[in-house]
Amino acid sequence: MILCGHFEQSVIDRISADILNFFYFPLEVKECTLNLTSFYNPTRRQYDANLLINAVSELSSPDAIKTISLFRVDLFIPILTYVFGQSMLNGSTGIVSLYRLRNELYGLEQDNHLLIERFRKVIIHELGHAFGLIHCHNPVCIMRSSTYVEDLDQKEMDFCMKCRTELDKRLDINSI
Repeated sequence: MILCGHFEQSVIDRISADILNFFYFPLEVKECTLNLTSFYNPTRRQYDANLLINAVSELSSPDAIKTISLFRVDLFIPILTYVFGQSMLNGSTGIVSLYRLRNELYGLEQDNHLLIERFRKVIIHELGHAFGLIHCHNPVCIMRSSTYVEDLDQKEMDFCMKCRTELDKRLDINSI
């Protein structure tokens, strides 16, 4: 995991436990070395997720199983207004940002517990894509598409049986 911004140790510990629990591999944490200014789009006032994910892919350790980078900036892809995260399907890299997960952005009271729960769900979701899982139609599956934070809140912190079975097959294929 590459940290591109300050994240509390308790959050990193929780995410590390989630990754071990869901994907059965330990986490190595590295600090970000990217200068984010070149990824900023002044017209949109956001950061280009496509450019970022390519840059993170280049930073990834060659012996890493998967790399997920955590940010605190507003991400977009050209066809969407914003994204919570993005991964290369069956690829090695994903990115996730806390920015759009904050209640305050939607005129609601700050809730750090809910913020971290949303963040964890997006991280696991994006890693699911990196392992080849596609969006699921089960309304509570972590792999269901999430356009809004309310979608994240409705999902459980778990894969449905179908997605879990598919992930387990893929993890065996990758001999993790």
